[in-house]
Formats: sequence, C-alpha cells, structure tokens
Amino acid sequence: MPQEVQVRPKPKRRLTVQMDELWSFVDHKGNEQWIWLAMDVGTREIVGCYIGDAHKGATIGDRSGKSAQALWDSLPAVYRQCAVCYSDFWVSYPVALPSKRHRAVGKETGLTSYVERFNCTLRQRVSRLVRKTLSFSKKSENHIGAIWNFIHHYNASLPANSSFPL
Repeated sequence: MPQEVQVRPKPKRRLTVQMDELWSFVDHKGNEQWIWLAMDVGTREIVGCYIGDAHKGATIGDRSGKSAQALWDSLPAVYRQCAVCYSDFWVSYPVALPSKRHRAVGKETGLTSYVERFNCTLRQRVSRLVRKTLSFSKKSENHIGAIWNFIHHYNASLPANSSFPL
C-alpha cells in the first residue's frame, strides 16, 4: 500500500488546509499510534498524512514536533508554498509549520471542522480505530495499511474537479 497521498494537481493559488491528529493503538493500549492528517478545504481531499508508532523511536509517532514536521513534509509542494494551514493550539504545530503558513484556532471557530469530521468518519469506517473494540490491530503494518487503504479509497471516491462551497 503506497504511504503517500495521491492528490489531483492544483494551480498555485491560495489554498486552505485543516490539520489534526487522532490517537489509536496497536496490540494493547500502551502501544500508542498517532495519525496526523491534513485536508484541503476546497476539495475535501486528504493531502497529507503521517502515521507513526510511539515506541519505534524516541518521539516518532507521538504528538511531538517531529511528528508534526513529518505531516508538513508529507504535503505536496504546492501546499507547502501556497496553503494557509489551520490547526488547534497543540504545541507541536508552531514548531514544525512556518509561521506565515500556520494559524492556530479554537474548535468554536469551525476552521478545523472538516478534518474533525473526517476523524469521526475514519473511526467509523476503520473498525480498528474505534476506541473500545474487539477489532484492534495486532501488527503495526496491518494497522497502518488499513488506514492508508481507507485514505486512498476516500480520495478516489471524491467527485472529480470538486470544489465544495466554503
């Protein structure tokens, strides 16, 4: 399963991205996995993703600046050059994202609502992400593969040349 997003080409113009992270686990709840996502507001495509294992490295896969940097690095170049990225106030985002490209906002603003909704959809559709479930992953590779499979399916199922009203 390819572990990078396939996005439709975008012209160099102002783009808006929402970023968020969600928690899951593999094998047991002590083995945390953090899923970092970036969504294009105009097309609803997932344009960036980082999934990591907190126990494979000192801070890889947790909620650190290194994981936020991995999410930033996963974005296509046009987004790193042109997008304004909205996130919550988590301390890792300002560490990794350039200040001219990042805006921290509260949930009450609605400026992260699409990616928050996608997190709920992801938990509903990928049963191993439900917080209390019998369908958890025993292997990290299977866990990551299931998430990437859903992200690729989700992006492929979006209408071609879609631009949702803001």
